Amino acid sequence: MSSFGLFILCLLVPLAFGMWAQHKVKSTFRRYAEVPEDSGMNGAQIAERILIANGLTDVPVRSVPGWFTDHYDPRTRSVHLSEPVFGGTSISSTAVAAHEVGHAIQHAKAYTPMTIRSALWPVTAFASSTWMILLFGGAILGFLGLIYVAVALYAAVVIFQFVTLPVEFDASRRAAVQLKELGIANADESEGVSRVLRAAAMTYVAGALAALSQLIYFATVFLGNRQ
Repeated sequence: MSSFGLFILCLLVPLAFGMWAQHKVKSTFRRYAEVPEDSGMNGAQIAERILIANGLTDVPVRSVPGWFTDHYDPRTRSVHLSEPVFGGTSISSTAVAAHEVGHAIQHAKAYTPMTIRSALWPVTAFASSTWMILLFGGAILGFLGLIYVAVALYAAVVIFQFVTLPVEFDASRRAAVQLKELGIANADESEGVSRVLRAAAMTYVAGALAALSQLIYFATVFLGNRQ
């Protein structure tokens, strides 16, 4: 394959897929943000109800500024919801809040992929901040060893991305189960919740595929001609 063809396949195609996934999750969230959830509870109340139902009364639910800033912090064992989700009473708020609590449940049950992901995080954080410097530094200086190290570090980032996939999919599955068992979302609302969660999951799939494609591209370009 030509260099241009490799560039298209490994960089531009994943980029386009990632942009589509981001558009999909934003449009889906906005669509269902306009659909009220029948229970009348906001995202914070739903998160707290699921936490209490699972015996996680020591996990706080906190509001954080911004959009799509929702996350679970395993270091502080706390659920963080963006302002639109924290105070929102829509199907989108319900889906996102339940998903983040799904991570808290995973943590409490020592879900294996999440444990592995947490163990990989320190290495991934270091690799993310240094691999590109080493890659281009090695290319400019002609140090093949640095390039090998850079590619190995980026491979760790790729592994982290793929380990993240089962963590996110399982959190969404747990969210759907909790909303159904606790009677928070009825059958019609469950479909909307599923659509929001599927759209969000697609961004993680796109991210993992993009990372793998970039690894292939950089390994081929910087190492392929040096064998």
